[in-house]
Amino acid sequence: MKSGRPSLPEREGNARELIEPGAVLLRGFAQREAATLMAEIAGIAIAAPFRNMVTPGGFPMSVAMTNCGHFGWITDRSGYRYSSADPDGRPWPAMPARFRGLAACAAAAAGFADFDPDSCLINRYIPGARMSLHQDKDEADFAAPIVSVSLGLPATFLWGGAKRSDRPRRVPLESGDIVVWGGPARLNFHGVEPVANGDVACRYNLTLRKAK
Repeated sequence: MKSGRPSLPEREGNARELIEPGAVLLRGFAQREAATLMAEIAGIAIAAPFRNMVTPGGFPMSVAMTNCGHFGWITDRSGYRYSSADPDGRPWPAMPARFRGLAACAAAAAGFADFDPDSCLINRYIPGARMSLHQDKDEADFAAPIVSVSLGLPATFLWGGAKRSDRPRRVPLESGDIVVWGGPARLNFHGVEPVANGDVACRYNLTLRKAK
C-alpha cells in the first residue's frame, strides 16, 4: 500500500552519527536530491521573498529567512512567533511534498516515527552570516523533533547543552547532511558559526517543525 509520500532515493550507505541521546547527524542523507530541493527553494522565494528580519531588540539578523507550510516563523519588534501569513499578510507557500517526505524519512532514521511537519523555516546564509546560540521553543509542544537540512556551502553547526552557558560542540556540516534532534535533546541550545566563502554563493538550511 502506498503512503502518498513522494518516492525518495535509497539511503543505504549514509553514515548515522549520534551526537548525544536524542540528537543524530545523518551524513549525506539529502545529497542526491540537493539540486531538486534548491529548485523548490527558488520557487518558494518567488512567492515569499527572503527577508533579513529584525529581532525584538531591533537588530537585523544576518541570516535571511522565508517559510513554507501552514505556519511560518517570524521575528519583529513584537517578538518571536509562528504566523499563518508572511509579514505582508499573504499566506505562506505550500510546503512541497518532497520536503515533507524527506523530513519524515530523516526523522524515522533518527528514531522519531510519524513526523509530519506543518512548518518549514528556510534560512539563507551568505558568507559571514551566522546564527547565535538559541533554543527552538516557540512551538506549541515539544513532542515532535526538529529536522534540519543543510544545502550549499559547508558550515560549522554549534551543538550546545540545556543552558546557554554550556560549551557547544563544533559539528562540521556539508551539503546534504541532516541533523535531527528531539526527546531529551529537544531544547538544547544550537547555532551556526559564520559561514565561509566557497564554491557556491550561499548556504540554505531547511528547518522542519511541528509548530501547532
